[in-house]
Amino acid sequence: MSEIQTVRGPVDSADLGVTLMHEHIFVLSPEIQENYPGEWGSESDRIDDAVAKLQRAYDAGVRTIVDPTVIGLGRYIPRIEEIAARVPIQLVVATGVYTYEDVPHYFHYRGPALNQAVGVEVPEPMIDMFVRDIREGIADTGVKAGMLKCAIDAPGATPGVERIMRAIAAAHHQTGTPITVHTHPDTKAGLQVKRIMCDEEGVDPRHVVLGHSGDTTDVDHLSELADMGFVLGMDRFGINLETTFEARADTLIAMVERGYTEQMVLSQDASCYIDWVDPDVMAFLPQWHYTHLFEDVFPYVLERGVTQDQIDTMLNDVPRRVMEKR
Repeated sequence: MSEIQTVRGPVDSADLGVTLMHEHIFVLSPEIQENYPGEWGSESDRIDDAVAKLQRAYDAGVRTIVDPTVIGLGRYIPRIEEIAARVPIQLVVATGVYTYEDVPHYFHYRGPALNQAVGVEVPEPMIDMFVRDIREGIADTGVKAGMLKCAIDAPGATPGVERIMRAIAAAHHQTGTPITVHTHPDTKAGLQVKRIMCDEEGVDPRHVVLGHSGDTTDVDHLSELADMGFVLGMDRFGINLETTFEARADTLIAMVERGYTEQMVLSQDASCYIDWVDPDVMAFLPQWHYTHLFEDVFPYVLERGVTQDQIDTMLNDVPRRVMEKR
């Protein structure tokens, strides 16, 4: 067992319990919220709403949520601290940078971006930022990150994405902190993760969750990634605009039947509020919430041959193994 950092402080990995490995509390565009706050409304109302939704998750059996909200997704830890103080669920926060293409402008003339201009290798500032979040805490909150997060989507391994991935790998080597990567399985982005982070940067795939693997029904490709050692994030249950409930659930069943139960984690990628989606669109996503797995997915897969022990493995054993630092 090892120590896991949560918003309220360290806990033993044995005490994580049922863990959702990829949920957000808030996904925000800070400059929009600061300058056009009308839709956000009352801060206290948003916090009360988040507390109520997390309490429902706890009542459904959830004991820990990993929230991979990082730079690019509107991370603001003081707000999360206030929520964590009012709910029994343990919240694990992350550090990293989320982008599909370029690095944030802040990094355009810092670190390796200056190599050619100055003629020497300039250290990557992101590495120190990530390591400080993990070892010392985020800003002045004292809350330490327990997960590293980056992304690769349909544009692929752009220079910006690759730079962030290599910084994440370096921070992992310094701290042992596990990694979760937003991926795009239709373009087989997981293979790029393997090349950059594992083959070239030396990260053990067993310490990497390939997020959003359940966005595809290509179980042969998912099996290929699992055989490489990756943990597969079947973590977007409830997002059924471009796929269906049955497609996601049947893919999970097929992977369990192939023997990959111990290499999958489960979640919904839900949030209490996300400003990336017009509120009117949310009406078309009635299952996109923290308890959809328990209310809809588990009854479906149990009727089709998945056992409760296998569900418990994906909710308890695999998350605990991933979160324990190496």
